[in-house]
Amino acid sequence: MARLIIFANGILPDLESARQLIQPGDSLYAADGGTRHALALGLLPSVVIGDLDSLTLDDRQRLEAGGARIQQYPRDKDKTDLELALEAAIQTGQDEIRIVGGLGGRLDQTLGNLSLVSDPRLSEHDIRFDDGVEEAFFTRSRCEIRGRPAEVVSLIPWGAEVTGVYTEGLRWPLHGETLSPHKTRGISNELLGDTASVIVGAGLLLIVHRCVS
Repeated sequence: MARLIIFANGILPDLESARQLIQPGDSLYAADGGTRHALALGLLPSVVIGDLDSLTLDDRQRLEAGGARIQQYPRDKDKTDLELALEAAIQTGQDEIRIVGGLGGRLDQTLGNLSLVSDPRLSEHDIRFDDGVEEAFFTRSRCEIRGRPAEVVSLIPWGAEVTGVYTEGLRWPLHGETLSPHKTRGISNELLGDTASVIVGAGLLLIVHRCVS
């Protein structure tokens, strides 16, 4: 099933791992400086959004020559480039969105990026940060994690307690437990097999999956 990929201007720790994320038929967007990641992978985004202060002249010429649609915003704005790109992605009606290069680098940007997708209005969409090494996403109900045995999975309550947490397929199972944002109870669990599931009774849970051991 086709997805929409947004390249953000964060860190890509392993270019080849990131390359494996892209599937035939994926729509490719870039949030300003995220264009560099797409170009490094030999990919040309169809849409580039932001104030473009991170784009080089050569990059812009490559984009224009390739027919990319460029949506430029003023540098003095109230939203980050990724927020603008995510809004545009949602407007396409695509439910499955992957943000590549949205983690790492500046801590404030990483936290801000995660906060963006915690918006309750996005709960019907499957939006995940994924750089091929780590993926991060939120759940309010039920989710599935796919990987390999012994890969690390952390369950982090976001902003408040998360109650009624059940897990299957993790080394240390949870049975209707409450996770507190002031405790580290859900950090560094492990996959037992190729898949695990998490069920949440109430609250917002951040799942961080270290995809490469």
